[in-house]
Amino acid sequence: MQFLITGGTGFIGRQLVRRLLGEGHDVVVLSRQSARNVRLLLSARVKPITSLAAINPSVYFDAVINLAGEGILDKRWSRARKKVLLDSRIGVTTELVDLFERLENRPGCLISASAVGFYGIAHGVGEVLDESAQAGSDFAAMLCNRWEQVALRVEAMKVRTCIVRIGVVLHPDGGALQKMLPAFRLGLGGPIGDGQQIMPWIHMDDMLGILLYLANHQEAAGVFNAVAPQTLSNKAFARALGHAVRRPAIIPAPKCALELMLGESAQLLTKGSAVIPERLKEAGFTFTYPDINRALASLLA
Repeated sequence: MQFLITGGTGFIGRQLVRRLLGEGHDVVVLSRQSARNVRLLLSARVKPITSLAAINPSVYFDAVINLAGEGILDKRWSRARKKVLLDSRIGVTTELVDLFERLENRPGCLISASAVGFYGIAHGVGEVLDESAQAGSDFAAMLCNRWEQVALRVEAMKVRTCIVRIGVVLHPDGGALQKMLPAFRLGLGGPIGDGQQIMPWIHMDDMLGILLYLANHQEAAGVFNAVAPQTLSNKAFARALGHAVRRPAIIPAPKCALELMLGESAQLLTKGSAVIPERLKEAGFTFTYPDINRALASLLA
């Protein structure tokens, strides 16, 4: 199969490209980096491009996977930063829609990333959210909602479209786990605030498995929550991570300190939602790592 990947040099994208190449697929990667840097980072076997306009209209892609977007927690949310977050997602996705319009043969499917932040932060204790839940009203929810609406434009072109609302992806080479590990390995880790907030998480292998499952199953379309089936509080996650690195995990990160450091974006860490992967279960997807202890053991062995 031939894949077009946006965000292929990012946290999830790097792992996805390596897996696709390992399975013998052809991979075109959109990146702002030079072709040399992309090949050094990923593989000499990828085809890097810096613009979707460079794609020949006669090319056919079996699947397009859209992972483009600046890191949501990389910087404090100023007005300028919010614009960067919006433009990096909506801009690239709009360009993809334009590409689909001019291709002579439309791609087999579009799999476009979103996030569980779609559901917002205002949820009651015990409220469980499947894919039918409504969008929230905070900035992260608005960002995800607008991002999804742009991607869904390709449905009008009769292209099978999957929206993947991603939770906290666990892998030691990036993301939240990489940032947490140094403190936890020193015995200085612990829950965030009181730790009662739910933390929707997923092992990287299952994240990649979901993307490939959706690419290969022609009946799959619509919204899918990419989270493990285990509902886990942040406190329980901290305890499991401490156990995995054989250190105590009892020193909490004060909520007020996070709010002072991160501002508005701190709510992504101090609040959480019990998101469940209902439609993936209905579609027959099997999680390799449905349990946090097994997931962390495999990642940190």
